[in-house]
Amino acid sequence: MSLKSFKPYTKSTRGTIIVDRTGLWKGKPYKPLTSVNYSSKGRNNAGRITSRNHGGGHKQKYRNIDFYRKKFKMKAEVETIEYDPNRSCYIMLVKFEDGQKFYYLAPQNIKVGDKIENGPNIEIKTGNCLPLQDIPVGINIHNVELQPGAGGKIARSAGTSVTISGIDGNYSLIKMASGEVRKIDSRSLATIGVLSNPDQKNIKIGKAGRSRWLGRRPHTRGVVKNPVDHPHGGGEGKSAGGRHPVSPTGQSAKGLKTRDNKRTDKFIVRRRKKRG
Repeated sequence: MSLKSFKPYTKSTRGTIIVDRTGLWKGKPYKPLTSVNYSSKGRNNAGRITSRNHGGGHKQKYRNIDFYRKKFKMKAEVETIEYDPNRSCYIMLVKFEDGQKFYYLAPQNIKVGDKIENGPNIEIKTGNCLPLQDIPVGINIHNVELQPGAGGKIARSAGTSVTISGIDGNYSLIKMASGEVRKIDSRSLATIGVLSNPDQKNIKIGKAGRSRWLGRRPHTRGVVKNPVDHPHGGGEGKSAGGRHPVSPTGQSAKGLKTRDNKRTDKFIVRRRKKRG
């Protein structure tokens, strides 16, 4: 896949850069593996807005992705590679020898017709899913489980992967994209390869309407609001707010550590790199 730009016929096409999806499946998704995707529009069960600037967006069907990959001892063939509006990477529809079909996250360099497999003691090949204890150090992996059988949680977005940097008893040391090194049970499953659509980070929206299609509403800066609406509001003329950056509720936005999960601190070998 590559990037696609446009001739500047309009002000919006001048700046628009999107991913060229030539080669992806052009039909509809496999209906038995889809469900209704209700939009919350940033509201909770009481109807109150708890996540601001969300709403609208194009209506979508949710593709039910299998993050567990528990169908062992049977090969599957990649039938289609598809765009998924609910995530940044592509997905693939696979068909097992018994006829059962699943949607999996699609790694780079996988093609229609390729064979993949899940389970221990199988070939180290792109798209195959096996326990961390069977994967050599230094191999790129994605869709990694935090607990055995809990389903993939780590490295699921476009172009991402993590690597195994070492072994510590019954744990594998996983190096994240952020630089953090974490211990994960070696029985946890992971899939070989780097996830598809690495150019996702290089797209340029180009126009406001494209953001609205994605369900993103306009965002108003705090410094142009009134003091009753935001801590940065008010002041005579243009003002920088007069204080360190905070959220509308007063939470510091300048590097305050908000992690409060001592239960899993013991699994973090090295913290992520600090931003320069």
